[in-house]
Amino acid sequence: MSRIGKLPVAIPAGVTVEIKDNVVKVKGPKGTLERTFAKEITIKEEDGHLVVTRPNDNKKEKSLHGLTRALLFNMVEGVSNGYEKKLEINGVGYRAAKQGKTLTLTLGYSHPVTMEDPEGLETVLEGTNTIFVRGIDKEKVGQYAAEIRGKRAPEPYKGKGIKYSTEVIRRKVGKTGKK
Repeated sequence: MSRIGKLPVAIPAGVTVEIKDNVVKVKGPKGTLERTFAKEITIKEEDGHLVVTRPNDNKKEKSLHGLTRALLFNMVEGVSNGYEKKLEINGVGYRAAKQGKTLTLTLGYSHPVTMEDPEGLETVLEGTNTIFVRGIDKEKVGQYAAEIRGKRAPEPYKGKGIKYSTEVIRRKVGKTGKK
């Protein structure tokens, strides 16, 4: 039995869940999320909890069991608390600026890099070196944060670039002088 799949998902106060033919709609104080799940998996609401069950132990059903439960948990968590990724910019002259929904990054290229905030997400700057990506969909928040990081990933010699706040950059030793 899937250890993650058999855990029930608690529905907090202020969150409503509608289940109709494996289409789950979760409504909360932060917004609404909707997702269609595989027909092989059964999703039921029982006394304030969402319960995910599978009909048999086939490989496909086993793999979908834990995935479905994790996605449901992320939806409930997103509409109640939301998700956030913190990015840090390191490097001389590297900075970020925000104007409306446009994020402008100066990353040592000959031109500034501009990015438009996707629908349902927002970027917030703290100073010029810290970017927060916030939203209710965990998948979209992570994807957009990865796209921002991809504009100038941190390099291993000086650590210049955009990195996640929790990321540790493995440093390399530079060239040594002639002997």
